[in-house]
Amino acid sequence: MIRRLAVLGVGLIGGSVALALKRAGHVEQVVGYGRNRSNLEQALALGVLDEIADTPEQAVAGADCILLAMPVGGMTEVMHRIAPHLAADAIVTDAGSTKQDVIAAARLALGPKISRFVPGHPIAGAEKSGAAAALADLYDGRNVILTPLPENRPETVAAVASLWQACGAQILDMSAAEHDRVFAAVSHLPHLAAFALVDELAGRPEAELYFRHAGSGFRDFTRIAGSSPEMWRDIALANREALVGELDAYIARLSQLRDALSGGDGARLFDSFVRASQARREWAPAGTNHLENEDAQTAP
Repeated sequence: MIRRLAVLGVGLIGGSVALALKRAGHVEQVVGYGRNRSNLEQALALGVLDEIADTPEQAVAGADCILLAMPVGGMTEVMHRIAPHLAADAIVTDAGSTKQDVIAAARLALGPKISRFVPGHPIAGAEKSGAAAALADLYDGRNVILTPLPENRPETVAAVASLWQACGAQILDMSAAEHDRVFAAVSHLPHLAAFALVDELAGRPEAELYFRHAGSGFRDFTRIAGSSPEMWRDIALANREALVGELDAYIARLSQLRDALSGGDGARLFDSFVRASQARREWAPAGTNHLENEDAQTAP
């Protein structure tokens, strides 16, 4: 049981954690901090929060669990601010979409208190943002990846795992490097591609014509381009080494398809499409839904 949970960044992700823990009876009190006061007041009115803090330092005072749910680009400053104010028994975790940069920031900010920080990443979300979008069942049946540190004590990791399990999630462990490498390919690159396509079309003189005639295929492919620009800028920059590598591989494959297309090589196009279609069906059989936006936390 968490006595006092401090949620720093009360958007979809942080707000949903608060609601899920309240639903499970796993938390007694939730205090929230964020940059948008109106969003915090809405969270209070909706029962997502029990109290609003004016500063990160005030939010973590007396909290036995702290969730960092702001965009990864904002975590360094907040970690430095809260470090001197952590209670002796406080556990800190995050919901960031990249892990190596967050861990590096935590080591600098928390110093000897790093053993209290257990990095995490919930694979759940939606395009809607803010506390009003929070859902108590957002994490039901979803995966949450933990990337524990060598300094973490087993009971500290278990406490963070228990938090997410109380939210309805399943726990997976990965190294931070493996996490960032995998998600550069399956999450960060698709978002980059969706943003790029929509931006390219939006810049055309006849943009309205294109968008007016776009169908479900375009809508499905570009759905994630509706996500928070601030958050995805931070994610892309934080994981840029792995993401550049994945982008290069993707560009190379697109170039191969372009060569086949310009050369009228239908067989080559067909072979590529068959491989992709088979892989997609094996990953997501008919009747299953794997189209959730897995990285949708918003700015605090």
